[in-house]
Order: sequence, then structure tokens, then C-alpha cells
Amino acid sequence: MTTTFAVAHVLAHGEPYDLGLAHGTALKKRLRAFLDDGVARLNHLLPTAVSAAGLAGDIAAYRAEITRSTPRLADEIAGLAAGAGLTPDEATLLQLRREIMGYQRIPTRGDCTTYARPGVLAQTVDLNGNLDDQIAVLEVGHGDRKALVLSFAGLLGYLGVNSRGLAVGLNLVLGGRWGPGLPPYLAIRHLLDTATSVDSAIAMLRSLPLASSRTIVLADATGTACVEVLGDEYRVTTTRESVHTNHFLAPEFTGRDELNVFARNSSLRRFQMAKSALRALPADADPDEHFAVLSQPPICVADDGDIRRERTVAAVVLDAKNGALHLRPGDPRLSRTQSFRL
Repeated sequence: MTTTFAVAHVLAHGEPYDLGLAHGTALKKRLRAFLDDGVARLNHLLPTAVSAAGLAGDIAAYRAEITRSTPRLADEIAGLAAGAGLTPDEATLLQLRREIMGYQRIPTRGDCTTYARPGVLAQTVDLNGNLDDQIAVLEVGHGDRKALVLSFAGLLGYLGVNSRGLAVGLNLVLGGRWGPGLPPYLAIRHLLDTATSVDSAIAMLRSLPLASSRTIVLADATGTACVEVLGDEYRVTTTRESVHTNHFLAPEFTGRDELNVFARNSSLRRFQMAKSALRALPADADPDEHFAVLSQPPICVADDGDIRRERTVAAVVLDAKNGALHLRPGDPRLSRTQSFRL
């Protein structure tokens, strides 16, 4: 059985406010409905209900950090609010959902498997909240720079590829203090807007005060890297091929890993399977060959009907050499490939 998903394709070029305005206008009804669904579905996931008014202080603190670190993205969020008819707090909240949820030491089955080799980055997107009905591909640009960005529910960034030949993916890792700073999803968008290579992206990341722990996976035409972020510490591994799941790989971080034992076992299984699959893939593997890897359990996490549990809501193959984003929305075993090119 093949499942069909409506993936919004938003094209926008110009100044940051104009990019946000186009994004918000295109998805106005969808974003309003999402925010009205238990405060961006947070109340379906959290043990204690929240409200936009109750989160106002947190939102203000994050907004100040976003404005300080990435003022152009702050302007784009303002445009998103105007286009979608949202308050500034609502538009900012859409960028902060993961930080508001924080991390809980409870069993989980998965939260993204990522691998990369020169010119290609492939990964599953494992999220809770049933977000496969919120997928959009943003094709954004300013001047001679363009990027294709996978987005969910008004996010300005998540993962993507830019016209300079850089692909950026991510994995959740758990540890350290989470609090006001630049959300990693926005940091990824900043890299796609400004970085030209793996090396330049690493240099930029080191200057950004990330709000939460994360691993950023990078690929360009010549190599790959994993950047693990824990608090204000960064550990970088540059290799020809990279694989990452949800446990820390840097020896200095493993003792501070807050991933519970059940989730760690899942992460280790997916890590080993992805390493073996990448080793077996031909150098010129096409997107369908990569999707075959991403569709295999345990890399692909099935839906068990519980909105609180992470599951695979998309799989993506980024072609950095040709500026393409190949997407299978929802469970990649059940959907057709949709391709977007710069």
C-alpha cells in the first residue's frame, strides 16, 4: 500500500522578512490549526499542560538569543508571523517546540539515523507528535545563495542542502543543560544560509550558543563530519564517511550521556546497521538505494498509534553535488519519492 502525503513546496527569494512572509502566507491555515491543536500539539506530549501565555517568559528569553546570534532569522520569524496571522510569540514558539519539551529519561524507540559520504547525506526523521502532516520543503534564497530546507510546522530550519554544495543533517543526543539559546534547527538554517563547506560550517557552529544538545552531521563534495554539542562544548570528528544515531561517540561525552538504557540499545543497533549498510552501498548509489537502507527496521521506526512515541515521519537523501533533496514523507516503506532541485 502506498500512502500519499501533501508536501507543501514554498518558494521564496529576497530579504529575511520577505522569506518569512511568503512561508507564513503559504501555510497560514495549516499553522493556525497546528497551534490550536493543544498548543502546537505540546499538550498531547507533555505530562503537564502548557499555554502560550504561560510560556511567554521562556519565549522572550529564547527570542533575545535568536536575535543576538542570528538577527536575519529573527527578521524571518517576524515575517512568518505576519504572513500566517500569528503573534510574534506564536511564530517563535514554532521554532522552540523541541526545547520546550526538553528531554525525559523514558524509553524511546528512535530519534533519527544519519549517515554521510562525500556529496551525499541520508537520514530518517523520527519525531513524536504525528508531524508527517506538517511537512514542507522550503526553497529559499538571497542573492546568489539558495537552499532546500525540510521543515515541519513552521520551522525555518531542520535539515537541508545549499547551492554551495553543503548538506546538513542532525541527530538528537541527550545531556547537559537545556535553556535559552539558539535552537539547533535554526543553527542548521544559519549554516545553510551562510556556510560553503564542511570546514566553514564547523567554524560557524563553534561560535553559536546552542540551546540544547545535538549532533550536526555535515557533508560536502570532499568529506563529512559529525559535530557533537553538549552544553558549550563541541567535539568534531571529520572522516570520509560518517554514521550517527542518538548516543554520543566522543569519549569525553559518553559519561554524561543521559540516554536511557532502552534508547541506547536501540541507538547502538541502528548505528551498527547503518554502518554495515553504508559500507555495502556502491559509491554511485542512487536515491532509491539509499531509501532501501532507510526503510529497513530498526532504522525505520514504525507507527504504534501513540502520538507520544517517536516514529519515522520522513526519510531524506540530500545530494550535495547536484543541489537536490529527495524525500519520502511518512513511513518511507509506504510512500513514493518526491524530488526537489535547486
